[in-house]
Amino acid sequence: MGLKLRAVPITEVNFRPFGQLLGKIGDGCEYGSGDAQLNLANGIPRFYLMELKKTGLRFKRITHHARVTQCLGSVGAHPWYMAVSLPSIVDPSSQHEGAVRSNAGGHSYLPPSHASVQVFKIDGPRFIKLNEGTWHAGPLFGDRDSMVFYNLELSDTNVVDHTTHVFEDDVLIED
Repeated sequence: MGLKLRAVPITEVNFRPFGQLLGKIGDGCEYGSGDAQLNLANGIPRFYLMELKKTGLRFKRITHHARVTQCLGSVGAHPWYMAVSLPSIVDPSSQHEGAVRSNAGGHSYLPPSHASVQVFKIDGPRFIKLNEGTWHAGPLFGDRDSMVFYNLELSDTNVVDHTTHVFEDDVLIED
């Protein structure tokens, strides 16, 4: 059957453990806490428009990137959803029961559980920045045939820094 998770509206406070919620700032403002606090030092930044088709509000896979922050936002500010879980990267030299070695990047991690996943609804002219290692499923949307998203990561993120965990059961997002 699967697990049902209720989406909550995203706020700066409730999203802080996973990254940053970013909104509009005025032109000419100096760099500050309202700007994305990025880590793009491990490669060549890649900023592109990503088109997704009919994602639906169900997922079974959740991914993390251990070496880079990632920014995502909807072109047109249409509502969308992001499921997240806290980073779980562990020191490979220490003994952690249940730790898994990633095929992408060689780091070790503890797989996330269904219970650790939170779902956020994002709407309006806002972006999110995911911290390094934050597990995420999405962007997801249920009421459109396709959506376009701004995406900022590294040029090789999806090749060398893309670790995926597959849950036994689907997770269904309820709005």
